Formats: sequence, C-alpha cells, structure tokens
Amino acid sequence: MSKAQRATVDALMRQAPFDGSLPPEQLRKDFETQMASGPAPAGVTVTPSALGGRPALTVEPQGAPATGTILYFHGGGWVFGSPATALQLTAALVRRTGVRAVSIDYRLAPEHPFPAGVEDGLAAYRDLLDQGVLAEQIVLAGESAGGGLTLTTLLTAREAALPMPAAAVAFSAGLDATCSGESMTTKHDADPLFTRADLITLFAHYLAGQDPHQPLLSPALHADLTGLPPLLLQAGSNEVLLDDSTRFAVRAAAAGVDVQLDITADVPHVFQAFEGLLDEADAALDRAASFITAALART
Repeated sequence: MSKAQRATVDALMRQAPFDGSLPPEQLRKDFETQMASGPAPAGVTVTPSALGGRPALTVEPQGAPATGTILYFHGGGWVFGSPATALQLTAALVRRTGVRAVSIDYRLAPEHPFPAGVEDGLAAYRDLLDQGVLAEQIVLAGESAGGGLTLTTLLTAREAALPMPAAAVAFSAGLDATCSGESMTTKHDADPLFTRADLITLFAHYLAGQDPHQPLLSPALHADLTGLPPLLLQAGSNEVLLDDSTRFAVRAAAAGVDVQLDITADVPHVFQAFEGLLDEADAALDRAASFITAALART
C-alpha cells in the first residue's frame, strides 16, 4: 500500500474541509458538485427507478447480472447527498459483484427529521420483498449516514418480523447520535474532514430536538443487536467516527452476530470512494465484494 497515496488523499481532503455550519441547501449544492459532476461510471448502466415510494437509481452490470440485489443507502449526514453522489461507490460494488444495486433517495433532514429516513429504508426493503425478491438474495449496504441507515433498517425489519437479508455492509457508518466515542477526541487531528462539532451540528438537523439516546439513533450504544445477519463494517483509522463502528461490532459480536470489523490504517472517512486513486480503497472494495458474493452464495 502506498504511503504517498494516503498523504495525497489526506491533503486533498484538507483543502476543502467540511463546514457543518453551512445551511442545508448549500451543503447539498456543494456535495452534489463535488461528488456527482464527474464522468458516468464505467462498466454499468444506470436507470432512474423507484422503490418504497421514493425515487431511486438502479445500477446494473453490463451483461447478464448475477442473482442478487444490493439495496444501497447514500451518505450525507442525513442532511445532504443522493443516489447520484454515491453512484461511483455503488457502481464499484456492482462491477465487483456482478449483481444489481438499487440506491434510494430517502428523505432528508431538516425537512424530514428522524425517523423519516429509517421509515424509507424499511419501506424500500419491504418493497423488494413484495416484488418477490427473496430476502436471502438481498444485501444492504451504505456509507456514512447511509451505513447507519443500513444497520437501522435491519433493526426495524427485525422488529417488523420481516426475514433478514443475506448480509449487510457499512462503510464508515454513523451509529451514535450522542457523538460520545473516544475517537471524537483522539482522532480530531488525524481526521481531515470532520470534527465532533460538525457532526453535532448535522445531528441537530436530524434530531429536531429528539433524545439521541434512542436505539435507532445510537445503535452502537443502545440497540438490541440480536438476530442480525452477517455484517461487514469497514472504517479508516483516521476518522472521528471510528468508534461508531468498533463499538457496534463489539456489541454485535456479544449478541451472537457474525460480524467482521475491517479497519484500514491511515485512511479517512469513506476512503473507499477513492477507488483508482488509493490502493487501500480498491483493496477494501474487493473485500466488501467478496463478502457480498459469499453471502449471496450461501442461499
């Protein structure tokens, strides 16, 4: 792995650090410009669609797809982002696994605070089941806030007595609305993107005055994790959100869940988005794809 590549990515991110104090409209515009203005991803076809009553993008591999569906949730702190901003990352998984993905445009705060996004996640999963897609042919995945939504969708599906999917993958998941992990402090200087204050500001939009100590807001601390399917949690060692993944994984393992915690050294939040620029990104995506393929093959 390349130390020079890691240094280049860190420098790029520090040139435009996140500013959580900006109005949501500006955050959305800036993120769309940053993430969705590049060339169309290679090796896939992208089609506007709908799922669970929400707009979506269906991303399919070129040629005949393998059996399976990835239900994907984009990142953006529950305030910004869209399937378009996560398209390159979604396409990377589709190319590596050969299965289609459906990325949903769930409702965002502050217009639609908690639990709107969680409700949309459950509705999307239920819609796939209602269409006749078998639970064991579905894998949930997402990055950042979408990683959190991936796991809370599992929790709400379990409470609704729906069958569990084959597996779930979460990249740099946000899993603690209290922002109480030690990494919020210990990784302050290492993280080139976020500070704890930025995240608290974002969560304020999503919480809308609600208590953050709720299982679906801080599942790393308070959720009952029994009965979940196999999980893969990936994170970088240089992110303030690191402890969200580590604490969730420890509690999931204690609850009897088959969970893999995959931490990559000296890389930032959602480093997988640097596919083709960072060797660690490509390697992590390869591991995630292998995990998904293996989970679907067990059916």
